[in-house]
Amino acid sequence: MRFFTPGAAKASIKFRMPTAENLVPIRLDIDVDGNRFKDAFTWNPSDPDSEVTNFAKRTVKDLKLPSTFVAHISQSIQNQLSEFHSFEGQEMQIKEKIVPIKIDLRVNNTVIRDQFLWDISNLESDPEEFARTVCKDMDIGDPEVGPAIAVSIREQLYEVSCLAGSHCSTSNNLIVSISAATLIVTQSVSSARETRIGKKGRRASDILTNSKAGITMDLGKLFGSKGSVVRKRKEWYLYEPIVDILSNEEVGALDAREELNARLKRKLDEKDESFQTRYSHG
Repeated sequence: MRFFTPGAAKASIKFRMPTAENLVPIRLDIDVDGNRFKDAFTWNPSDPDSEVTNFAKRTVKDLKLPSTFVAHISQSIQNQLSEFHSFEGQEMQIKEKIVPIKIDLRVNNTVIRDQFLWDISNLESDPEEFARTVCKDMDIGDPEVGPAIAVSIREQLYEVSCLAGSHCSTSNNLIVSISAATLIVTQSVSSARETRIGKKGRRASDILTNSKAGITMDLGKLFGSKGSVVRKRKEWYLYEPIVDILSNEEVGALDAREELNARLKRKLDEKDESFQTRYSHG
C-alpha cells in the first residue's frame, strides 16, 4: 500500500491523460429524425483524422443506421478531440494527488455503484485493468460493463486534468462539484436509485463472505499491477462496490423514462436556441 503526504509539492507536467495510455474518453448521444444512437469508448488522440470518418462509416454500416449519422458521429468525435488537443502543451499543476472517483452506471441489466480514491500522480495507472479486476471480483458477466467503468473513470480523470491545466467544458454530461480542493465527478447515467439493493443486489462484503474458489477481494489492495486505487478500510461501508441486476421490465421502464427525459431536453434546447436567435438579431 502506498502512503501519501498531505500538502506535498505541486507536480508540473505537460497536459495529458494521467494514465499509462493517453486515451481520450468519447461519449456520443446523437438523435437524427427520431433515431437515437448512444455510445462511449476511448480514442487515441494521435490517430489521423481520417480514422474518425472511417470509424463513423463502419459504425453506421454495422448498426444499419441512416447514412446521415456518418456526419454527425464524425463531427461529435472531432469536437471532443479538438477540445482535448486545445489543452496539449499546457502545464498541469496537480495540487491534489488523490481524488475521489464515483461510478453510477447502468449497462444493459447491470447497475453498478462504487467510489474510491485515485492517485492521479501515478501516470502508469490503468483504468481498463482496474475495471476488469472489479468485474472479476464482483462476478459481473456482462462484457460491456468493464469498458463502461473504464470510460467513466477516464472521463473523471480528464476533468481533473483539464482543471489542473485550465478550464474544461463539461461536454460529456458530467456534474462537477468542487469543494475545498476536493473534486467529485458523477456521471449522470442511471436513474435506478429507487431500485435499491434488494434480493438481487450484490455487495462486495457478500462476495467475501460467500465467496467461491477464485472470487476474492482484498479490501485494502491497489487493484492491478499498475493500480492507482485506494479503498479506505475504516470506511468500507462507503467504499464498497454494489452491483444490482435489473429485470427486463425494470430496464424497459428506465429506458422509457430516459427517452422521455431526452425528448424533453431536446425541446427545451430548441426553444432556448430559437429564443437566442430571435433576440440576438434584435
